Amino acid sequence: MCGITGFIGFNNLNATNVYGSAKQMGEAILHRGPDNIGIWSDNENQVALIHSRLSILDLSSAGHQPMESASGRYVIIFNGEIYNHNNLRRKLENLQSSTAVGKEWHGHSDTETFLACIEAWGLEVSLNHTVGMFAIALWDKQDKTLSLARDRLGEKPLYYGCQRGVFMFGSELKALKAHPAFEAKIDRNSLTLHLRHNYIPTPYSIYQGIKKLPPGTILKLHVRIGLFAISDLPEPIQYWSLENVINGGRDFPFKGGDSDAVDILDRLLKDSVKQQMLADVPLGAFLSGGIDSSTIVSLMQAQSVYPVKTFSIGFNEEGYNEAVHAKAVAKHLGTEHTELYVTSQQAMDVIPRLTSLYDEPFSDSSQIPTFLVSEMTRQHVTVSLSGDAGDELFGGYSRYNYSEKLWRMVGALSLSGRIGLAKAIQKIPTEVWDLFSSPFKPFIPLRMRNIGDKAHKLAAILDSFNQLDFYRNFISHWSSEEDVVIGGSELNYYFNQEHKIMRDIGYIDLMMMVDTLTYLPDDILCKVDRAAMGVSLETRVPFLDHRVVEFSWRLPLSMKIRNGQGKWILRQVLKKYIPKEMIDRPKMGFSIPIDAWLRGPLRDWAESLLNESRLRNEGFFNPAPIRQKWLEHLSGRRNWQYHLWNVLMFQAWLEAN
Repeated sequence: MCGITGFIGFNNLNATNVYGSAKQMGEAILHRGPDNIGIWSDNENQVALIHSRLSILDLSSAGHQPMESASGRYVIIFNGEIYNHNNLRRKLENLQSSTAVGKEWHGHSDTETFLACIEAWGLEVSLNHTVGMFAIALWDKQDKTLSLARDRLGEKPLYYGCQRGVFMFGSELKALKAHPAFEAKIDRNSLTLHLRHNYIPTPYSIYQGIKKLPPGTILKLHVRIGLFAISDLPEPIQYWSLENVINGGRDFPFKGGDSDAVDILDRLLKDSVKQQMLADVPLGAFLSGGIDSSTIVSLMQAQSVYPVKTFSIGFNEEGYNEAVHAKAVAKHLGTEHTELYVTSQQAMDVIPRLTSLYDEPFSDSSQIPTFLVSEMTRQHVTVSLSGDAGDELFGGYSRYNYSEKLWRMVGALSLSGRIGLAKAIQKIPTEVWDLFSSPFKPFIPLRMRNIGDKAHKLAAILDSFNQLDFYRNFISHWSSEEDVVIGGSELNYYFNQEHKIMRDIGYIDLMMMVDTLTYLPDDILCKVDRAAMGVSLETRVPFLDHRVVEFSWRLPLSMKIRNGQGKWILRQVLKKYIPKEMIDRPKMGFSIPIDAWLRGPLRDWAESLLNESRLRNEGFFNPAPIRQKWLEHLSGRRNWQYHLWNVLMFQAWLEAN
């Protein structure tokens, strides 16, 4: 695991300044690769490639990057892991007629393997042969092209764009900002998307002229001497498409029975876990005690002769602690378990660090416990497997069933009928809704309380014009974000585009697909990557082996959600390894009590950032709706924690930047 960055167009920099700028960019992401910084440049073509290395496979100098291919044609910088690289080596060695493979390997790194694949087969074919996670920059000396590529599901980040005539790219925005040509002009349209989703969706970033490379794509840039503009850049080309996978799953659906499907998924996951346990450094796993992480740890322990190192954190607040479940699973499996109970003060002490960890606004509050568990884990291991993506692939989120039922109820009404219903709901104040539901409070799950807020939320989304729009509004925070951001308007992105597949796919399948394309890479994987790499910890996600993803989309929905319960097939796999009573319990989120903290110990901090005159002077937000929600939240009448956290994280980021 590493950090990569680079630029094209020296823009009147002399040789000394080229090296200095490259070094600054590498040092800005040194936390991603503290073991070594490598710099390669081509002055004639004005190309510079920089690599910061966290040594995982082949700790020797043979794994050093930037790395040249055996023929000398290609130079690569690579962030990630190719888990099947030993199999690829054997394939290459069997190509007796190939001249692309040298007579001997210099080391056993996956980067060297991948370079040999490119020489033998070309970049796109090589990408399709890989099982792994990666962000890649490849310079072709012969064709004078720079290719950027990102893994299929977006585990590893990659930003790119143009600033003052210079093309630049990097694993994190920190690297780009370290270049002297960088202009930190905030994109107000991207800010509106952040308020809606708590992250900025691909392909956008918080800065004008800078984009995220979409997962599963290649950007190929033919280098010329001169100035670059964002409008000059070609569109990324897909080499892997989830929509194609879904269509393929419909064309060739799984025909076997329940037990057959469970056995196949068990084998696929076991193979994925086995491959991802390959490392030349200490390795462990996050264990929350939930279905997903328990499955991954079970499969690790089943294939290890030593106790697997597992890690979890706990909180003492009611409804926020899964550590007790993690400990029970660890004891049953016989792992070497480490847990840390975190005080609210320890959690809040992380908040000042968030703006440097997430170098564009990001406001999923579970970023705090994610950082804490990563920080603790790094004290013991260098690589940790996680259970992320089980919800998106196997229907685990409760919102899938809940919103699907709502859409079935209201989608049959005419638009005018839905608007009338919304007005009727909004006439009843939230306090009255809460009062009406209070006798049933002991029987309502914690996450389903605040009935008044939820009723008014429903009223706000009833004017949705189709399933995708309904789901977007259902998961949105600020739905009137254009009225909040001064000069901002909503950009064209996945949720407001027409997609042919929408006509052929059911509502829950649509939600899982959209989450896999948007929420998973831009929220979940971003959150884990930045938190873990902030402490130089590599994370791996076995559920995102593309073979597992492709199999999941061949399965009927009934094998994912059965009798209203998500992840049915995953539960059956897990029952092979741990008792049923450890599995069948309510799902808990990895969260913290932000709502209470904003009324208590974080109140002064929040008030300073949400001060009306400050908001007005900074000029990004219309203060009125923000102040209204802040005062309502403080009074306890409404719970606006998510809306406020979105604004607070931007305000804190703005202050730090």
